[in-house]
Amino acid sequence: MTIPEPHWSYSIYSTSLLLADFFIRITLSLRVIMRKRPYGVSLAWLIVILLIPFIGGIFYLLFGENRIPERRSERARVSYNQYQHWLKSLRARAPVSWEHLNPECEPLHRQAETLIGIPAMAGNRLQLIDNPEDILTSILKDIDQSRSTCHLQFYIWEEGGRVDRIAHALIRAASRGVTCRVLLDSIGSRHFLKSKTATSLKNAGVKIQESLPAGLFMVFFSRIDIRNHRKIVVIDGDVAYTGSQNMVDPDVFKIDAGVGNWVDTMVRVEGPVVESLAGTFISDWFLEADVGQFRSRSIIEDVETVRRVGDIRQRPIVGESAVQIVPSGPGFAPEAIHTLLLTTIYAARHELIMTTPYFIPDEPLLMALKAAAQRGVDVKIIVPEKNDSVLVKYASRARYEELTESGVKIYLFRGGLLHSKTITVDGDLSLFGSVNLDMRSFWLNFEATLFIYCRNFTQDLHAVQMGYLNQSHEIETTSFADRTIVEKFKENLSLLVSPLL
Repeated sequence: MTIPEPHWSYSIYSTSLLLADFFIRITLSLRVIMRKRPYGVSLAWLIVILLIPFIGGIFYLLFGENRIPERRSERARVSYNQYQHWLKSLRARAPVSWEHLNPECEPLHRQAETLIGIPAMAGNRLQLIDNPEDILTSILKDIDQSRSTCHLQFYIWEEGGRVDRIAHALIRAASRGVTCRVLLDSIGSRHFLKSKTATSLKNAGVKIQESLPAGLFMVFFSRIDIRNHRKIVVIDGDVAYTGSQNMVDPDVFKIDAGVGNWVDTMVRVEGPVVESLAGTFISDWFLEADVGQFRSRSIIEDVETVRRVGDIRQRPIVGESAVQIVPSGPGFAPEAIHTLLLTTIYAARHELIMTTPYFIPDEPLLMALKAAAQRGVDVKIIVPEKNDSVLVKYASRARYEELTESGVKIYLFRGGLLHSKTITVDGDLSLFGSVNLDMRSFWLNFEATLFIYCRNFTQDLHAVQMGYLNQSHEIETTSFADRTIVEKFKENLSLLVSPLL
């Protein structure tokens, strides 16, 4: 029996397919190498591109580069000079006296100002709020007392429970003539943006703006997993909030996930630094919204227009805390928060406590934590025992043994999903905001972190961290090392793709 020869077209098609796959792999691999990104990120993408035919290349084109929507990028370029002019004006507002603070604080402040241009401002009053009932009640009270503007920015806004009272308060505020603006991430708040509550708010005059719109069409023009993860509330330009709390009620939010209630903290701020928080919000708003009254004439006039629209004004000294806001994200000083975290860890001399829901350190952060423990710093890292991300859970565990062997103490929080992102250093310095200790927060998300140079606030935050420790148990190196080979394989496999999470 004679086996028929394959049709000539089969050879052409197969050869073309092979050459196309080869061309895609080589071209994209060279592109990854030439972009000079962190070693772990580059290696992870090379693995994806080289091991997965065609699909790996498509995945890289969709998610491999930090492409921001062109409209937002163009507006950022246009507003750059105005933004820099405003930043320079902040330096004379409320200068900090560093003589009575930890000597490590001033160099950290200087580095942060060099990277992002926003100085620390003295004379602020801070109120740490560590439970959702008090957080939502305090925001509700300030909205009900508002006279001119209510500006709210969140990654997630979800209907239900006590959050509905915030929506009703905004409707009441809008009805008495208060300008209400709500900026929500397109993916984090996708269900709310299509909800009846959102429609009711819009009908009442509340302005709701989608941040970084995502959809099938947008995939071809921007990287859709770059998200705005900031949580900021500014009322009348007088009082502000920031921290880790989304606009959700933990009693109804993701109750079927099996991780318990989400545990968050926020800080209520009064004083000069409110101007920086208000400026951060209105900058994000201008980058997303069509603002008809903004017409560029001169830098000074443009800044005054932004101040008027954003209800941004100089605030008097009302307290004793020196605070510096560090906005971070792709495009504008993308390395800022990662670099400053490294400096913070290396500055620790006695104690370093960190809480985070998602802990996936890269090599520089890993080495900094190990070095701190090795030189005698009491390093404690508190993470939730149960996590809502399986990949994050295993990628985090892959580093536990290495860290604990170096003297780092890792605690698993049993009281729910610990979502607070806090750092205290030597009882003198705090970092407080929306940044997780993972690659996504460092390089992909737009985040906001307060660097708080104040012993009193740091001690208050330290007390909250001690409360978390009381609900946690420490990982023992010997018992943890006895986990099965299957568990170790899952961890190491997750670690391979951790730079992409």
